Amino acid sequence: MTSSTDRPLTGRVVAVTRPPEQAAELVDALVALGARVLEIPTIAIIDAPDAGAALATAVDHLDSYAWIVLTSANGARRFVAAAPRPPWPAIAVVGPKTADVLGVEPALVPDRFVAESLLEVFPVGTGRVLLAQAAGARRVLAEGLAAKGWTVDAVTAYSTEPVRPKRELLHELATADALTLTSGSASVVLEGQRLPPVVVAIGPVAAAAARTRDIEITAVAEPHTVEGIVDAVTQALRRVDG
Repeated sequence: MTSSTDRPLTGRVVAVTRPPEQAAELVDALVALGARVLEIPTIAIIDAPDAGAALATAVDHLDSYAWIVLTSANGARRFVAAAPRPPWPAIAVVGPKTADVLGVEPALVPDRFVAESLLEVFPVGTGRVLLAQAAGARRVLAEGLAAKGWTVDAVTAYSTEPVRPKRELLHELATADALTLTSGSASVVLEGQRLPPVVVAIGPVAAAAARTRDIEITAVAEPHTVEGIVDAVTQALRRVDG
């Protein structure tokens, strides 16, 4: 017999804002705990403004790089699509989900899955680093790597664009129990909307972006993974219940 301990989200409605092609893991994890999931994508992943030209040029000269730095699974997918088969230069990734896309073991993964933690463990050096990231990405990695002596080629691997949800989805969102934010870009779309009482961000960057839009964050996942955000949602809803 399945107990409420096994399925602590039974009867709950949890909104997921990831693009449909990337939402399955989070949706499945929430459903496994009994939740009804409201899929309300707020961003779409699209090509870089240059249609990948800068990344393709960098890939043509991979042997000139000492390191490849990938900040997201989206960037890793674009890199793998553009790059020849391994062997590749040493690869550093921000988190394990990015590493999963590669099909090889990265040389460097920080204990905490944020750019600042990767910088803390990244070695000092004087070679070249290829940094593949999203359009408009924070400058923290490019500047931090340069400060450690590296010559950094920061290229745009992909872009995101906001997706405006249908009115009926926004109405249903307002009546949900919890909202998950896995990207800072989601906050742009949700600013000013009526939101559930529990809002959980996957990491500090997403949380900070939400707060700049006056979205109150209930909890930040730790670790910054699907497992972490599911646990944070579960614990936050328990606290709401008292």
